[in-house]
Amino acid sequence: MTARKTQPPKAVKAKTPLAKKGAAKKVVKSKSEPSITALPLNTILLGECIELMRGLPDGCLDAVFADPPYFLQLGGELHRPDHSLVDACDDEWDKFSDFAEYDTFTYDWLKEAKRLLKPDGALWVIGSYHNIFRVGAILQNLGFWILNDIIWCKTNPMPNFRGKRFTNAHETLIWAAKSQTAKPCFNYEAMKNMNDEKQMRSDWNLPICSGHERRRDDAGEKLHPTQKPESLLYRVITSSTKVGDVILDPFFGSGTTGAVAKKLGRNFIGLERDPRYAKYAKKRIAEIPAAPQPEFLLTNAKRDEPRVPFGAVLERGLLNAGDTLFDERHRHRARVKSDATLISSIATTGEEVRGSIHKVGASVQGLPACNGWTFWCFEAEGGKLIPIDLLRQKIRAETVGPVL
Repeated sequence: MTARKTQPPKAVKAKTPLAKKGAAKKVVKSKSEPSITALPLNTILLGECIELMRGLPDGCLDAVFADPPYFLQLGGELHRPDHSLVDACDDEWDKFSDFAEYDTFTYDWLKEAKRLLKPDGALWVIGSYHNIFRVGAILQNLGFWILNDIIWCKTNPMPNFRGKRFTNAHETLIWAAKSQTAKPCFNYEAMKNMNDEKQMRSDWNLPICSGHERRRDDAGEKLHPTQKPESLLYRVITSSTKVGDVILDPFFGSGTTGAVAKKLGRNFIGLERDPRYAKYAKKRIAEIPAAPQPEFLLTNAKRDEPRVPFGAVLERGLLNAGDTLFDERHRHRARVKSDATLISSIATTGEEVRGSIHKVGASVQGLPACNGWTFWCFEAEGGKLIPIDLLRQKIRAETVGPVL
């Protein structure tokens, strides 16, 4: 979050990704300003965000993460019950004369973000009740297609000291595609893996930035009033980008986007108007070790895995004609034929059914469809039932290497 006077762009090279709060109010692009032909990857550019964005080429970004000024409109100082002063966000970059000025600013940076995104690119923007509804309406008017709104539930929110309204315990993130027809990246399996094999929901319970994670200046003072936790950016970046993708953060601030991008093997471009924030963000990112090898950063999507027919299991001798398969509860059984089909019967009627592992699995359950790979099991030593999908994975590992 930052904005105001136009400054000539300068580059602060980092040893890997950056991006957070930098901005501009009503900015007119200088006619003499040169366009950037080569992308300044893993670099912080100093200047007003809208003017800097106008210097970047069309369709150069895979994703944008934006934490813009919230226009908090704080009225006076806020004190705790012990009369100590709350260090609230009252910086110049969060001040606008009225909603009209804020809306113009929002429209301008969102318009540039849309131009810079690739056809299947996507935008993340975070905000509070002060601004997120205005931002959402403007991005819809620009043609963005909202995919989800994510509620970041803060597990340790700041208390409500005045006791005149509910404690503000959440912020809202909007995830939007560049257009309705876009096909943005979504790493479904990675999110499911991170959530103990359950689908990741749109309510994220994560703590606010505190303790050792809170960045401080050389005097020990809090560097940025609205620093976001790395856990939040970790989930955003992991869910919606690929290794090597380019992420722009037009409001770079303390550099959380760049820090997490570096850890996850992504590239970043950070825009920041405040040289002080840029200085400490560069230092922060330089301290982060290089990302591990790509195989430790990739999650294989099941839809992208090579197809293995059930017949291959028989050809490899992993199962044989005449073997019996069971469901995991021993309610249904089927015999394997040499042509990779199954023979079974419906328990309630005794009717014989023949067909693929999927067709027979669906028939015995009275369902329209079934994934036979996960439904049918073979009996191992000791009577333990093992899903036949493990045999498929064994064949994949032998043909394309281990699935990581």
